Amino acid sequence: MTVSNHNWRKFKNAFMQTLTFVCAILVVLPLVLVFYHLVKEGFSALNWNFFTKLPKAVGEHGGGMVNAIAGTFILLLQAAIFGVPIGVLGGVYLSEYGGSKLNWWIRFAADILNGVPSITWGVVVYGLLVVPMHGPSALAGGIVLGMMMIPLVMRTTEEVLQLVPGGYREAAMALGIAKWKTTVQIVIRTALKGIVTGVLLALSRVAGETAPLIFTAFGNLGWAHKLTEPIAAMPLLIFNYAISPYDDWHRQAWAGAFVLLMLVLAINVGVRFLTRDRFKQKA
Repeated sequence: MTVSNHNWRKFKNAFMQTLTFVCAILVVLPLVLVFYHLVKEGFSALNWNFFTKLPKAVGEHGGGMVNAIAGTFILLLQAAIFGVPIGVLGGVYLSEYGGSKLNWWIRFAADILNGVPSITWGVVVYGLLVVPMHGPSALAGGIVLGMMMIPLVMRTTEEVLQLVPGGYREAAMALGIAKWKTTVQIVIRTALKGIVTGVLLALSRVAGETAPLIFTAFGNLGWAHKLTEPIAAMPLLIFNYAISPYDDWHRQAWAGAFVLLMLVLAINVGVRFLTRDRFKQKA
């Protein structure tokens, strides 16, 4: 290799490294700026009333989002109760049971559903539940979020279960253990951290959804005493406050966005905590 070729290769390598670094900075920079502005505006707007008071009537100063904070957790709990069992069992079926042709169609449908806009989910559940129930409700809001979780949980569960070594299954079969016992007591138990990680990722995805809740949960300035009543949620209240003409509501919208961001961040930190052992083993 001549000196000129060697220098040319070094130049190309340095140029490509610099180019990829600049592209990475251009991708991360908008996110950093949004995060900085949100923390700056949201943290300064937080106060004790925000976590303890109900929203005030239109145009009145003060109040908080205690009902929306509680409503968000209620909706996420309903979504988990509805979506997690179906998603996990679907992933187990794809990994351990169904035929190749049927599995291909199920995976194809799940991948399509993962890409469906959230407002479409809201319209579908509006027609299936809100109209027959003659009004929006907390139940409809929880179900629409749960439906959005199902394809993501199912595909994540399938991929995690397929990472379990086949030798575990073969050893159990050699001992005469029934297939369903092998699946429940060995395969699922081995992949449990990965399944929980997928569930948390799905929850963090639906935690900030607004469009489907507009059609289903609708929102409430007070407390929802029954699941058949409209319920407040942080994304809904943030949306309503952000488009209002009142400065105090804008301040509370920033505070709500900050709290919602911290909730999603906490879920993702939990995911990292659960997967830390896996990264150590790979290293």
